[in-house]
Amino acid sequence: MRMNGWTPVLLGGVFETGWSATMRMSDGFTDPVFDVLTLSLLFISTWLLNMGLKTGLPVGASYAVWVGVGALGSIIVGLAVFGEAIGNEGLLCLGMIVAGVVGMNLVSGGDEKA
Repeated sequence: MRMNGWTPVLLGGVFETGWSATMRMSDGFTDPVFDVLTLSLLFISTWLLNMGLKTGLPVGASYAVWVGVGALGSIIVGLAVFGEAIGNEGLLCLGMIVAGVVGMNLVSGGDEKA
């Protein structure tokens, strides 16, 4: 079964959420356990983006999806785990991120190269 190029890009965005959360828990890179975890998740996230790009996905759309998933996930983790707040303006900006990711896919065609 051939892997869809978007699968590693989306999964990479999830790992991006993980490294952003563990980076906060590293307390400014002063906790060795979270330092190593952050760097490991960062490597995996970037590697997964690269795997998606190797399938021929467009760079701009792939990066927008990867960052968008990471940003959305980081906001959710911030709200759920760290007790951060988001106001109406933040929700509007979040909606613009989602709209931007969808828009990038629409204008780029979002398809893999043959």
